[in-house]
Parts: sequence; structure tokens; C-alpha cells
Amino acid sequence: MQATLTALVAKAQADLAALKSRPEFEAAKARLVGPNGELTALMKQMGTVPKEERPAMGKLINETKGRLQELLDGALRQIEAGELQAQLGPSVDPTLPSPDAGPGTYHPLTLVREEMCRILRKVGFTVADGPEVETEFYCFDALNTPADHPARDAQDTFYFPETARFGNVSRKNPGEKYLLRTHTSSVQIRTMLKGAPPIRIVSPGRVYRRDTTDASHSANFHQLECLYVDRNVTVRDLKALLDYIFESLLGAGTKTRFRPHYFGYTEPSFEVDLSAKHLPKVNKEWIEIGGCGMVDPSVFETVGYDSTVWSGYAFGMGLERLAMTLYGIDDIRYFYQNDLRFLKQFA
Repeated sequence: MQATLTALVAKAQADLAALKSRPEFEAAKARLVGPNGELTALMKQMGTVPKEERPAMGKLINETKGRLQELLDGALRQIEAGELQAQLGPSVDPTLPSPDAGPGTYHPLTLVREEMCRILRKVGFTVADGPEVETEFYCFDALNTPADHPARDAQDTFYFPETARFGNVSRKNPGEKYLLRTHTSSVQIRTMLKGAPPIRIVSPGRVYRRDTTDASHSANFHQLECLYVDRNVTVRDLKALLDYIFESLLGAGTKTRFRPHYFGYTEPSFEVDLSAKHLPKVNKEWIEIGGCGMVDPSVFETVGYDSTVWSGYAFGMGLERLAMTLYGIDDIRYFYQNDLRFLKQFA
């Protein structure tokens, strides 16, 4: 029996080395270890082996089975390598990196963000950044948002468990919760706490709210907010800057208007509408684009500014809405689907 098993392995080694295709491999595999294969036939003879010899014989059969499996695996790898080489052709080195379809391009939201920052840099604004994980102080308390305001409800804001800790985001008040920031206004507070006026910053970034996703809403989106603090800043300065921004971004003929509104951190406060009928796919006379106002004195008190000396304005808007207006996009979800058919249009 031992001589027969040894001969079977030697024969299998020679036969498998000569295989060239998968059909040949499958036939050889069935011939060796299939239900009617040669090894299976030898295993069926175990019943004729004397009882005292069966352990040693079983060990030999298992070793033979393992060796045959190694030979079969090696033969299959050789056939697969041959198939790959046939697909690649003789002149291709498969170890080289795959050829790229071409250089990448900016995402449409990145294009709008960078253009807005470029426009604002021309009039003295600098880009400021802050953490996306915030505390209630920077996101709400310092911005004059009362404890019972709907924005602070768990149905509108993503809070972390009370046991969560973030070493790079310090708490101002003991026990306050961590959350994903709902606006980049928290960057304004952080900037004012770092130094005295004058301040002129733009803070673009990702924000998070518990919105139901549809064509015009998303649970995560991007904002761009501006803060200007100096002596004798007025609403006229705010309106002039917004007119300049939107005409620079959307072209001549763009107009803006203010509608009275309420924001806890500005007073007076306004909703900003723009008119861009000269753009394709803009079928409304006025489009709501953001909010603005003069910084509330209570915010200045929180950061240690004298509101009798300093005044300022702040405004914010969604980058997605700007991009949709600029490029004629009718569904916010396109920005997050990573569909190359959509993204290549901005290459």
C-alpha cells in the first residue's frame, strides 16, 4: 500500500506539471481525488487492512492526501498565471502600476469654497478653522443661544454620550456636552477669545444637523461664515460686502436684499436673498441664500470685548446652495454620491 501511495504522488506530480487549461485541471483533480478517483479507491481498501496496521495506513493516506492537495493548488496557480499573462500580452509587465485615466480634479464644493475664500481675501479676510467636535459653550452658550432653543434639542443636534472625552477640545464649563458642530460660528468665538479686534475672518467647514435627507437637505453639509469686528462697523458695510461677494461669484446683474429675521447672536438680524435671473436654471426672482446681522453686544461681553467701542457683523451661508445656484444643480445628494459621471463635469 505504501509503495502504491508513493507511486500515485509521483505520477500526479508529473501529470499536473503538464496541465495547460482549467478543463484539464478539473479532469486531473477528479481522476486523483474525486468520488471515483485513484486516492478514493485506495481509501476504500482500508477495510481489508489488518486492524493493527490501520493507524499507520491511515496516517500514510492522510499524508498522501495533503501532498496531492499541495500539488493541485500549485497547478491551479500556474494555470491562473498563464491566463493572466494571456490577457495582458507579452509586452506588459504586470508588476507596474496600472495606468491612470488622467489627473484628478476638484470637487464642485471645493471649487466654490476656494473661490469664495479668494474673493474674501481680496478685501482683507483671512481663513480660520476650528474643530468639528465642539462643546455647548462654543456652539451655543457663547452665541447667546438659550437653553430651551430648538437647535439645542437632541432631535436637531448630534450629541456625544456624556462619558465621551476629547483631549483636543477643552470644556469651558464642567459637565457640558460634546456635539458635532451645527454651524461654523463656533470658529468666530474661538477667534475672538484668542485676541483683540480688529478681526476679519472667513471660516468654511463641514457642519452637522439632524435633517432628513432629500433634494435640498443633508445631515452633513458645508457652511462658510464671516466675521468682521472693528470700530464703527455698520449694516451698510455688511450689505456692501455681500453685494461684492455675490456679484464676484455669480456675475454682474446679481442683486441682494435683506429681510428681517431673528438670530440669537446678531441684532439686528436678516435673511439674505439674492436675485440671479441671468444664470441658467434659476427660475425664481429671489433665492434665500443665508443669514446675517450685526454682532449682538452679549456675544462681545462673553468674549471680553467692549461693545461701546467695538461693533461688527457676521453672516453665513451653505456652500451646497451656492454651488447648486452657480452650476444649475437641482439635488444636493449629487455632491455626496461620488458618481464620476457627475464629478467629471467639473474637470
